[in-house]
Amino acid sequence: MKKKWLHLLLTGALSLTVLAACGAGEEDTAGENESGAGGEEEEETEAETEDSVVVGATQFVEHPSLDEAYEGFKEGLADQGYTEGENIEFDYQNAQNDQSNTATIANNFVSERVDLIFANSTPSAQAALQASSETPIIFTSVTDAVDAGLIEDADSPGELITGVMDLHPEAIEMTVDFISEYFPESNIGLIYNSGEQNSVSQIEAVEAAMEGTDLESTTRSVSSSAEVQQAAESLVGDVDVMYIVTDNTVVSALETVVDVAETQDIPLVVGEPDSLERGGFATFGIDYHTIGYRAGEMAAEVLSGEKTPADIPAEHPEDMELFINKEAAEAQGVEIHEDWEEEAQFINE
Repeated sequence: MKKKWLHLLLTGALSLTVLAACGAGEEDTAGENESGAGGEEEEETEAETEDSVVVGATQFVEHPSLDEAYEGFKEGLADQGYTEGENIEFDYQNAQNDQSNTATIANNFVSERVDLIFANSTPSAQAALQASSETPIIFTSVTDAVDAGLIEDADSPGELITGVMDLHPEAIEMTVDFISEYFPESNIGLIYNSGEQNSVSQIEAVEAAMEGTDLESTTRSVSSSAEVQQAAESLVGDVDVMYIVTDNTVVSALETVVDVAETQDIPLVVGEPDSLERGGFATFGIDYHTIGYRAGEMAAEVLSGEKTPADIPAEHPEDMELFINKEAAEAQGVEIHEDWEEEAQFINE
């Protein structure tokens, strides 16, 4: 009987010990779960507060127009609340006028999982689109985004890419009309890189605009900036006017063309105002800082999650006007017409 009671007492004590242990384990586990859940929430809140988006900026070559577009892009983002060093970082990469570098840069951005790619030029945008399967892309300094295979049309740009083009739809036609009116029966010298799709499109547009006029054209193709001077010199004696479209390769070496134009008294018409300031005499141009700024506004909408590139139609520049560089005109033997005094904006007066 004593043994039986002793056995019961020991069994009861053991049960109480097990129950106590289970209760403590459950309380501890619950406490750990609450703590864990609270910790995760706190970490997420901090991440949301401290997160900084990363934009990979790829640019084909360094020259004033593209540089201005990049500065405008950053300013456009800043005005939408994305401040460099606070909540946005820029990884700027320059391809140094090398097509293969554009692919390397774009692939690196995709593998690094940047939040958005800013493609500043046609080759840069083409490489970015080729590399990306989900990273959004905003471009600018692209002449013809449809012809370059970047978008289907301006109103329906595509799932991953949209942006601002750098050629007003009427710019080339107006430039050819300008040359026809003030330099009639001229042979126009055109230098371009046949490897740049934006340049090929522009040369084709120039030749189309010349149909029905008294103008002719002579072209020279280059593959690098080192070939530009020789190409310009080879036009001497054959052309009356030179017209440099917004070709990245040629514009990066524009000073060599300016030197030939001034030495040989050949009027040099250019494709944008930055080239005008470097020695071109006339252009129907746009402001690259402005198109970069608009691209920055587009990027802000995508980074905020408000829109995707597919929701944002691609755009052409809104404004265009005639600019004249009087000093360059004098150096190239060009007489200033009275008409220009009313129609044009002058620099270096």
